[in-house]
Amino acid sequence: MNAADFRRIALTLEGAEEGSHMGAVDFRVGGRIFATLASVKEGFGNLMLTPELQAAFIAERPDLFLPIHGGWGRMGMTHIRLAVADEDSLRGALHTAWKLRIEKNQRSARQKTSGTKRRTAPIAKKRENFN
Repeated sequence: MNAADFRRIALTLEGAEEGSHMGAVDFRVGGRIFATLASVKEGFGNLMLTPELQAAFIAERPDLFLPIHGGWGRMGMTHIRLAVADEDSLRGALHTAWKLRIEKNQRSARQKTSGTKRRTAPIAKKRENFN
């Protein structure tokens, strides 16, 4: 597989659009990124996974998947080796990243419509003068 295959498969996913972030090709659904070709020069496609899914993918296919270096990798961002990937593995991995993004988008939309906001710690009351 190569970058053209990655692009072709990513764009077959419902609602997927190609975009660009910091000069790199990305793939979005609902305006949010689920995969990129930011590391294509090194032979990788990038997938936005959870740390748990990343660990499962790597455990099953360490020859195919590896974490992106640094903090991004610790958050679940995962390289897929394009030269090693076959059509089914690439399609499955992209579908997983796409589905995760759809689910996150739906949770975010529910929070917005329900009026749920992140709660912050209460502001400490001013101490009264005890003199």
